[in-house]
Amino acid sequence: MIEKVGVVGGGLMGSGIAEVNARAGKDVIVVESSTDAVEAARQRLEGSLKRAESRGKIKSVDAVLARIRVVNDLTALADRDLVVEAIVEEERAKTELFRRLDEIVNSPDAILASNTSSIPIMKLAVVTQRPTHVLGVHFFNPVPVLKLVELVPSLMTDPATTERARAFVQDDLGKTAIDCQDRAGFVVNALLIPFILSAIRMLESGFATAEDIDHGLVLGAAHPQGPLALADLIGLDTVKAIADSLYDEFKEPLYTAPPLLNRMVDAGLLGRKTGRGFYTSNGK
Repeated sequence: MIEKVGVVGGGLMGSGIAEVNARAGKDVIVVESSTDAVEAARQRLEGSLKRAESRGKIKSVDAVLARIRVVNDLTALADRDLVVEAIVEEERAKTELFRRLDEIVNSPDAILASNTSSIPIMKLAVVTQRPTHVLGVHFFNPVPVLKLVELVPSLMTDPATTERARAFVQDDLGKTAIDCQDRAGFVVNALLIPFILSAIRMLESGFATAEDIDHGLVLGAAHPQGPLALADLIGLDTVKAIADSLYDEFKEPLYTAPPLLNRMVDAGLLGRKTGRGFYTSNGK
């Protein structure tokens, strides 16, 4: 049974993963990098839970928060049954974290999972002494709302580890798991990112405005959100990181980040997280 869950990273994804676990009755520890980040994560969790309470999704904010501790000490994860990494989408940072988690987490049966969008799981597994217990458990933003989780075992992952993760995701968290091979982008992003990049190229070329591109897909193809608005939601830095990872693995031109995307990331125009991307924070 997985009862004690650790989450490394308290940003949008990490806080969402922590929230769904606490709402499912799990004991959750979130680890952040500084006291300021700890406070920001607490506020993010409280705000999300208050919205859930107002919509009747939970009965008590305080009851859920009581199951979550937010700290800036990685060693607090020593007794966890499952640790989910949800830090910056950067290979070096993730591999270093997995080395440390391998040393810190006591139980040899504990699962070390990554929420990476694109980095091959094998690169994370091989830096540990327990590659059979490492896999990708990729949630989607916003985590409390979206039901999908991609399960990504590496060539070294024990099938029993994957099945434990599947039972946890589906039976405990009430989400739907799909199986993915350990290839950059997995299933969803391998399809989604080229689509978003194509929309960015269309905007960049002057073929259509951002509004018309998005309205076209929402009203003409029944998409719930246009590709450029979705890029803002994901974060343009994350879109670029996934595109770069896909290109590094497959070397196909459709995965190449357009110059406009590169310039926007360089300028810090990252979408909703910074208040400005293809749209400003008020959607205009």
